[in-house]
Amino acid sequence: MIETDPETPRLSRVLGRHDEGREGPTVLFLGGIHGNEPAGLAALTRVLRRLGRGGLEYHGRFHALAGNLAALERGQRFLDRDLNRAWEPHRIRDILDGGDPGDRSEDGEQGELIRIFQQALQERGGSFLFVDLHTSSAMGAPFTCLGDTLDNRRLALSVPIPMILGLEECIDGAVLEFFNERGIAGLAIEGGKHDTTEAVDNLEAAIWILLVEAGAIPRDRCDLEPFRETLRRAAGGLPPILQIRERRALLAGDGFVMEPGFESFQLVAGGTRLGRDHEQVYFAPHEAYVLLPLYQGLGEDGYFLATSVHRFWLRISSWFRVLGNTRLLALLPGLRLHPHQKSTLIVRSWVAQGLTLRLFHLLGYRRQRKVDGGMQFTRRWARRENDSLRPRSSRGSS
Repeated sequence: MIETDPETPRLSRVLGRHDEGREGPTVLFLGGIHGNEPAGLAALTRVLRRLGRGGLEYHGRFHALAGNLAALERGQRFLDRDLNRAWEPHRIRDILDGGDPGDRSEDGEQGELIRIFQQALQERGGSFLFVDLHTSSAMGAPFTCLGDTLDNRRLALSVPIPMILGLEECIDGAVLEFFNERGIAGLAIEGGKHDTTEAVDNLEAAIWILLVEAGAIPRDRCDLEPFRETLRRAAGGLPPILQIRERRALLAGDGFVMEPGFESFQLVAGGTRLGRDHEQVYFAPHEAYVLLPLYQGLGEDGYFLATSVHRFWLRISSWFRVLGNTRLLALLPGLRLHPHQKSTLIVRSWVAQGLTLRLFHLLGYRRQRKVDGGMQFTRRWARRENDSLRPRSSRGSS
């Protein structure tokens, strides 16, 4: 079981802050946005205690927050709605405009988080990093997922666990969107199975690595090798980079049941039976890794399927992004620029297939929809590529 703090009988929104008055990044960690995932809070408590003992020469500000307090009290994923599925701009505007939350507990929780996020962004003096900490209902290795920018890739690859591309595009309204839409570097980290000490260890290790990578702690003041070894052991030799190929989305009342015994990152052959609902049985269409199989009462995702990606393709996609890939790609046969949207391509149907489709994803074209004669791809993060970790003006003393 995870550790609890006997000196804190009731959970607070702000678990703690740390600031030694030195200029540096603002790093904001969030744990427990799902109430049945308290391991992130335990990991953050460990880190806060160690920072409080001093001796690490901390630069910038460290914020540790708790997510869904009411759900955490009950040990449920959520009470009225999933707090990690409602961070689209229009929903945030509704909450900030003072809309009546009625009986929805999560509206009040989200309003408090938004105000804290905004204050932290306003007060930052240097760069800013947001990290969302999670666990899952099945056994499996830890991993990172991200809004697919070059900054986020660099940060994710500094943590020696699999990096999952495309997961954020399968899930609308995740809290990462709040920061990605503002050009802020942000990652989500899945630490392992709920309520295990291994998940707490994994999340703590990732926190320390990211604090050093962000520049909050000098590399020579924190020995990261034990934390890297913890994560390498947990990753168990899995591919370092994977891309989501399929999501089994759930609808209310469809009665989906996952077949028993699957673990995250279990490699399955094409044709493997994965689950069933009232209408049909679901099989793996090809060899793939199963991610986040659903073995809890609440959730909108039955499972995900992913395949490995070679680093060569990341290097190619990074090169295209630096050069401004939209105009370059528009020179190729079967592709043209959208007449009114500078970061959108119209792609003929015979191009937008198979490996080519996955390559578009690696190049940052995540949002897509069908149009006459083909597909429309939009670079969701294009206008803020490579901007999130640049220092801002000095914040003065504190």
